[in-house]
This record gives sequence, C-alpha cells and structure tokens, in this order.
Amino acid sequence: MNNKIYILAILFLSLGFFACDDELNDLEPFTEGNPNTFFNTPETFQIGVDGAYRQLWLYYSDPGSGLQGIPDIISDNVIQAQTGRRSNDDYHDLRYVPSTLGAIPLFYSEAYEAINGANLVIGQIANLDGDPAQDNILGQALGVRAWAHFDLARIFGPIPTQNNDANSAFGVTYLKVEDGDTGGDPFAQQPGRETIASNYTEIIEDLERASTLIGDDNGEGRLNKNGINALLSRVYLYNGEYQKAIDAANNVTAALATTTELPDVYTDSNNAGVIIELSINTTSESDGNNVGVLYSQSSGGNTVSEYVLDFDFFNSIATDDVRRDVLQFVGSNQGNDYNAIKKFLGETGQVNGLVDVKILRTAEVLLNKAEAQYELSLEGDALTTLNQLRAERYSPFVAGAETGQALEDAIQFERRVELACEGHRFFDIKRRGESIMRNATNGDIIDGSGTAPETPILEAGNFRFQFPIPVDEINANPTVANQQNPGY
Repeated sequence: MNNKIYILAILFLSLGFFACDDELNDLEPFTEGNPNTFFNTPETFQIGVDGAYRQLWLYYSDPGSGLQGIPDIISDNVIQAQTGRRSNDDYHDLRYVPSTLGAIPLFYSEAYEAINGANLVIGQIANLDGDPAQDNILGQALGVRAWAHFDLARIFGPIPTQNNDANSAFGVTYLKVEDGDTGGDPFAQQPGRETIASNYTEIIEDLERASTLIGDDNGEGRLNKNGINALLSRVYLYNGEYQKAIDAANNVTAALATTTELPDVYTDSNNAGVIIELSINTTSESDGNNVGVLYSQSSGGNTVSEYVLDFDFFNSIATDDVRRDVLQFVGSNQGNDYNAIKKFLGETGQVNGLVDVKILRTAEVLLNKAEAQYELSLEGDALTTLNQLRAERYSPFVAGAETGQALEDAIQFERRVELACEGHRFFDIKRRGESIMRNATNGDIIDGSGTAPETPILEAGNFRFQFPIPVDEINANPTVANQQNPGY
C-alpha cells in the first residue's frame, strides 16, 4: 500500500460495476484519471464512495481468507474438517508469520484501498458546495474511513480494553485528509504507526462527525445513520467508553430480527435486523467472492467442509434456541457426518456460498449495550436488555434472572451464539484479555470423535493476538520496518 497514486486509484474505485445498487449500473464507467474533473455531481461522488465499499467487501468476503470467517477460524467456534482442503492451516493452527499469504496482506492492503477511496471523496467534497447531497456523501466517506481504520487497528494492534498497556502500543497509520485537501497521497511521506489511543481518537472523531451528516437511508449495502450509531456502539465498547456505548445503542432505531425472521436473514430472503451489510455485486456474481466457501463447498451431493462447528460449542446451544438450526446442518463427506455451518450456504435454494455479508446487526447493538450496562454495574438494565434479545431467540421464552458473574457469563454466551461465524469471536476474546481455549481431545466429526485441534490454547497476552505487519509493507516502508509487532 506504500506510495499509492491517487490518479490511478480513481480508475479502480469508480467503475460502475462496483455499485451496490442496481440503479447505479446505468452510470457510465469513469475512464479518465483526474479526480478533480470526475467528482462533479452527487452521482459521481456516490460512485467513488461505492468503490470504497467495494474494497471493504473484498476483504470481508474473500473466499480464501475473508474477515467474515478468519476470526472464528483462529478462535474456538470452529474446528478444521480433515476431509476438506485444509485451507487456512496457518491461521487455525496459530502459526501465521509476516509472509503468510491470504488474510494478513489482504486485510492490510484492501482496508487501505478503502481508506484511499474515502479520502479521494473527502478531498474533493468542496466540489459539491451548496448541493443538498454534500453532507450525506461526506458522512458516508467519513464512516468508511473510520470503519476501515478500526478494522486495521483491531487486527494489527491491541484493543484498548485488552490490557493496561494497549493504548500506548502501536496501532496503525491513520491516513486522513481534510475536506477539500487535494494535495496527493498521504502514504507518500512513508508515515509510521501511531498509538492505539491515537487511532481510536481519530476513529471516533470521524464516526461522531459522520453521525451528524449522514442520511437515514442510502440503500442496501451502504452506511446510514443507524449504521454509524451501531458502529459507534461497537467502537465505544472496544474503547471501554461504556456510557457512550449505551447512548449510541439507544440511537439505533432498527428492529431486532424476530424468531421467525432470523433463519431467512442468512439466505438473503429478508434483511430483518441487518444494519450494515456488504451486498453481493449485482452485475458480476461470479467474481469469486463467495464468503461461504471459506467454510464449505458442495460437490457431488456431498458437503466438503473446510471448518465445522466445535463439538462443545454446538452442544452448548439449547434445543429450544432458534439459532441452533440457523447455525448448523449435518454435512456428509467421505463417510463422515459433521456439524456443518449453515449461515453462509447461499441465497434461497443455493449452496454456492454467495450471500451478502452481515457486518452489524441489531442483535449486536443490544449485546454491546447489555455488556456496557453490566460494566457500569447496571445489572438490572443489563438483564432487561439481554432478555429483549433472548425473547426472540428461545421458544418458549422464559425470562432470565441472572445476577453477578452469572449475568456476565450469560451476556458473553449469548454474544458467542448470536454472532457465531460472523467474524467476531477472536476479537471478543482479545478485547476482554482472555485466552483462546479449545478442547484438546474433541475432534471434528459430529459426535466429537476425529482429529483434535493442533493448537488447543492461545494464552492471554500472547503476541499472536496481534497480526504481523505484512512483509511487503515492511520492505516498502523503512519507517514501519522498525515498528513490526513483537514476536514476528
């Protein structure tokens, strides 16, 4: 990502087929390389923002190493199926290094590409002075910039609540241009890494400003006011700002998916409770970004699973919990049955793994709020919030009455089940300063037999909770070369 040239970046970011909305497909693709002349209407600015969304889609949905799956593969929700292709071995076995292909360079480069796209829009936004669309476009661009930097910071640096030294540790370079700043590429000066505290300050500044600008409805696959407030609830929780996490959650108006609606969310039959998603490319569904392929494929009537649900985890989910059937189906391959992952099989009637990526749902907002309330010793409020979620997940529903440690455990259990295989588990363990604990004897087959994980435990504080800076960036940027994460 070092020394990216803006005039070339715009060629990539503004092509019409990156649009997340069918109506944008009528726009002529931009084929010139000067953003000063291209960004001159709300439509062309939206194309630029849609290009930034497209970069987020690429690193969330990549079929080999997407951010929708790697955090579960690294942690304890899933186990590698031995009859699969043994993809992502290095991540599941916790032996990734700076030169490891797949997730590490993908997350780094594509997140910065999204940031580049957002900065292009922000730098040219003065071209819309006086246009009613200006604030909304700027709000989206600020939201994308914050979102991508947040992903980079939590992947390549510690999380503020992870340990006492996290805020002073290295985060990432925050590439920021001001409104109307068309001066060029922020990477050109080969900047170094900032602290985690600085990263979160800038992320929150961008999101808070975006919340005052962005519109209520920008169509499927784009940020809106609910999306920004939902992101703020997550970022504040990660930053240990619990009252602000509650306040942000209270500003989200999207309804929770009901018991009957939830199963269809994962076949894209409805969007109930989905606040932020990255939509399938509506004009080119064969571009290879099939998020579900990371977990399994269909072949000759068999399910070739790469990763299946951990035996203990799946069997901890009650039979009266609707999420049990949402999450699992019995997949068979080479004479073995597995607790195969159902969430990303495909749209209705499909098994191609091609579905919209659910980034943030109302359920997570409620769980963020419940955890923040518990951290502020508001146990009664936390229980009420948790029961609001559980009322739509258990049938019949019986209100919980937990207090103290039992309440905290219940919040974290519901979070694990609700968000399973959606890219959260590793970060939830990490931000709470806990260890990854896999059962060292249970295997991959549906009854718990089979091959146990190679690396059952990653102790809290281990250097591998931070990914290494990719080797290409180390080679290209002498400043960052001296700021590699410890242990690599």
